[in-house]
Amino acid sequence: MKIELPDSKATAFRAAQCPGLVLVVDDEEQNRTLLRDALETRGYEIVEAEHGAQALQMVAERPPDVILLDVMMPQMDGFEVCRRLKKDRLTAPIPILMLTALSERKERLMGIAVGANDFLSKPVDYQDVILRVTNATYTKHLFDQLQAEQEKSERLLLNILPEPIARRMKQGESSIADYHAEVTVLLADLVGFTTLSVHIGPEQIVCLLDEIFSAFDRLVEKHGLEKIKTIGDAYMVAGGIPLPHPRHAEAIAELALGMREEVGQFNHQYSTSLRIRIGINTGPVIAGVIGRKKFAYDLWGDTVNLACQLESIGEPGVIQVAESTYEMLKHKFRFEKNPTVDIKGRGEVAAYTLCGH
Repeated sequence: MKIELPDSKATAFRAAQCPGLVLVVDDEEQNRTLLRDALETRGYEIVEAEHGAQALQMVAERPPDVILLDVMMPQMDGFEVCRRLKKDRLTAPIPILMLTALSERKERLMGIAVGANDFLSKPVDYQDVILRVTNATYTKHLFDQLQAEQEKSERLLLNILPEPIARRMKQGESSIADYHAEVTVLLADLVGFTTLSVHIGPEQIVCLLDEIFSAFDRLVEKHGLEKIKTIGDAYMVAGGIPLPHPRHAEAIAELALGMREEVGQFNHQYSTSLRIRIGINTGPVIAGVIGRKKFAYDLWGDTVNLACQLESIGEPGVIQVAESTYEMLKHKFRFEKNPTVDIKGRGEVAAYTLCGH
């Protein structure tokens, strides 16, 4: 017959089946041996330290799940060992059970003051030791699981938002909107991908697009830029946000050339004929976070609109650059002057083709 345990009991039962690593710190070998034997019969892995300095070194090399720490030791007593461990952010979560023959209230208060989690009186009751170590191990395992989930959540948040923006949101800012006086914006579109998607399956579409955009992501990271978003087979990047970038226009130009090269390599590998069309502009933008359930870091402003328009009217394979960006890069890259383009709401606008270094 299958036995169903209530959730709380099932969790405790699983914890009891997963013993951990216990560090026993005592200057008397006989005491260490008795504690080791009692815990090893329950499946715990035991490591031993003869004095406080050795204990600190062992914890640094391999943090245990629980520490059984004698109070009265020469050179460095248990209070000092506990104080040092609890002062360190990396070792502070380790439960420390202090073993003491002292029964006076003053000594127990000293132990609490330095961060001890529990006390066991000498001579020890070994059944009591096992129960308290089991509870402490269970607590530590729960803490480790919580820590792992928190780190996972933070990684997911950083996949959505730039690190400085994520940090501000974690500190309690609910409305983030910043003005940036000079940012270079790049918008790229894969020409031919929609036609290709008609002839291949959904999984292949996603896989191929992921491969291309992952290559773009690596280039963005290499040049210290910020990926803003993807929309279908379009890809937006900015340089100079959320933190200033002294070479934002140059880095964006390098990125654009690298993206075009990546598409060429992709075509060679898969015998496809994709082309990339890119528009670049430099100027002021508003950047901020929108949404409550699903966050998005986005850009707004005339600078973004012109970059998008330059991309949309450009020829496949061409990197079209606004005059503001051209003026910043004309001595570092090769350009060709394009005929003026008629932009809706703007009239005639000067544009240049980025050819190379």
